[in-house]
Amino acid sequence: MKQFMGKDFLLDNEAAVELFEAANEMPIFDWHCHLSPKEIYENKQPSDIAWLMLGGDHYKWRAMRSFGIDEKYITGDASWHDKFVAFATMLAYAPGNPLYHWTHLELQRYFGIDTPLSAKTAEEIWEKANAQIKAGGFTPRELIAKSNVSCVFTTDDPADSLEYHVLLAKDESFKTKVIPAFRPDKALGIELPSFIPWLASLEERVGRKIESYAALEEALLERIEAFAKLGCKGSDHAFTYVPYAEASPDELEAIFQKGRLGDSFTTHELDAYRTALLRTLAKEYARRGWAMELHMGPMRNNNTLMFNKIGPDTGFDSIDDKEIAQPLSRFLDSLAKEELLPKTILFTLNPKDNYVLGTMLGNFQNSDAPGKIQFGSGWWFNDNLDGMREQMKALGNLSVLGKFVGMVTDSRSFLSYPRHEYFRRILCGLLGDMVDKGLYPNDMETLKQLVQDVSYNNAVKYFGIEGI
Repeated sequence: MKQFMGKDFLLDNEAAVELFEAANEMPIFDWHCHLSPKEIYENKQPSDIAWLMLGGDHYKWRAMRSFGIDEKYITGDASWHDKFVAFATMLAYAPGNPLYHWTHLELQRYFGIDTPLSAKTAEEIWEKANAQIKAGGFTPRELIAKSNVSCVFTTDDPADSLEYHVLLAKDESFKTKVIPAFRPDKALGIELPSFIPWLASLEERVGRKIESYAALEEALLERIEAFAKLGCKGSDHAFTYVPYAEASPDELEAIFQKGRLGDSFTTHELDAYRTALLRTLAKEYARRGWAMELHMGPMRNNNTLMFNKIGPDTGFDSIDDKEIAQPLSRFLDSLAKEELLPKTILFTLNPKDNYVLGTMLGNFQNSDAPGKIQFGSGWWFNDNLDGMREQMKALGNLSVLGKFVGMVTDSRSFLSYPRHEYFRRILCGLLGDMVDKGLYPNDMETLKQLVQDVSYNNAVKYFGIEGI
């Protein structure tokens, strides 16, 4: 029987162990996360382990609800102590859920606690962890530094002031680069109630009224320039499916005016508007050498009652099952025909589409960049042992695994960096198994370079980040 999450966790042979030693030497480049630049700048001491571990983490909230825990102990007004005990009570009953491994990696790496967390051990771990927090060393910047993070891309709206990015860029005491990533989802969500107030905030940011579709494009391009001045190299977009529909300038103007009034839309109108706006943005990304992330497949805010009570991003999203291949192909092709297809990372939330995206890559690769079109790592509900293995196996079967840009935390938590270790162990276990079975030669020189590239180097080169 193996030791619980010991030093050879997920590494079943000598080749995997040796490869992980090489992978584990690499820093972390977290090129997609939801950390707050304000929290990084202000660098406040956390109150306790529950605040660090559970605050804002809808993965954990969702599991607690499935266990039957009252919302009071999840997003309600219970004490952090009682929330921690509730989470610990649930966790012992969640084998197979990546939360089980993530949580224990967090306890081991940041607190040196090897005891499995459960209702039986919750009080002991609460006291041990909080004593360490009280002693210091757990501010956002200290946790980032402990995790050997060289660069972070936060997720920022075009209307954001970016004031904390400006302040962080001037702060030479903090060595990790913190760079904004451009996320214009609110501009593309013209049908949502949030569009009108968002448009007002963008008007305030650029200092003028935005009364036409052309003016919206102009304002967004202006904000891209502001992001670029702070080192931005990437953008991010979330869709159920990537749309493709064509429309004339007059049609686009009419759609935009309906959005300003809060009117309803047909599916074709929404697809046409999003296609046109995303094409404009993608062309600008291509001109600047930015990468474009396309996240596909979520069905969001399914529980109306809970959405009305506690809002979005609180654990009530799931996987959609729309067909994505044809509109995605047409969209990418429309940019490639003009030689303005940017570096693009395709993420799917639905694992049925692993081979759809794995084959789509090859349609648009060229010598602009190695692995110009990427298949993003196992994301959200696929961010687990089986999901990451299946994503990497699909990529290996259909493309060139060695040019993969690797893992992202996709997290709001400063404790989430061991997820990179989890990914690296899975990668090394997969490759070690190939060596063990005679599917790949025992060429450690090549394989060690490969795992270090996938763990770190490929992403640094892909995004063009200098000085890390």
